[in-house]
Amino acid sequence: MAYDRMESATYLASLLARCFSRQLQERGRALGFAPGQYPVLAELWSADGLTQRQLVDRLDAEQATIANTLSRMERDGLVARRPHPTDRRAQQIFLTEHGRALEGAARGAAQAADDALFTGFRRFERELMLEYMRMAIANAAPLPLSGAAPETETEAEAEPEAEAWSGAEADTGREPLPDLSR
Repeated sequence: MAYDRMESATYLASLLARCFSRQLQERGRALGFAPGQYPVLAELWSADGLTQRQLVDRLDAEQATIANTLSRMERDGLVARRPHPTDRRAQQIFLTEHGRALEGAARGAAQAADDALFTGFRRFERELMLEYMRMAIANAAPLPLSGAAPETETEAEAEPEAEAWSGAEADTGREPLPDLSR
């Protein structure tokens, strides 16, 4: 069977990320930030004065990526680095006045980008999509990167279960989603 990228979750997730990035880039450019800077800004709005290591851990990003992003943000006047008070090897990252002042407009830009991507979705569809995205992210987190695919059931094995499912909650360990269809 030929590969159909529109049936690939990996391809679709990548495409969705690019679409969101473009939406946010258009809005962020006018405000003075890039899409890749938004997650750093959001973390610092929540907890100003984090170290670079803390940002790497919180954002699950590569050290080099965060270092480059912070350099650009410092150049653009969004953040300033200061020596850590107890660890001479570390620096804390603080928002500048300009970085702090962006919060409302930048969060609004991110919300507008979300809204544009969810145009035509009903509220419960949007919430389901977000829940499914979180589930897929959680499932991907422990996957080995060695090239070995995890064992999965075949479509034939999954079909009876799908037919038998009558709306009862799957055993995911999560709280059930609210019924928003009413």
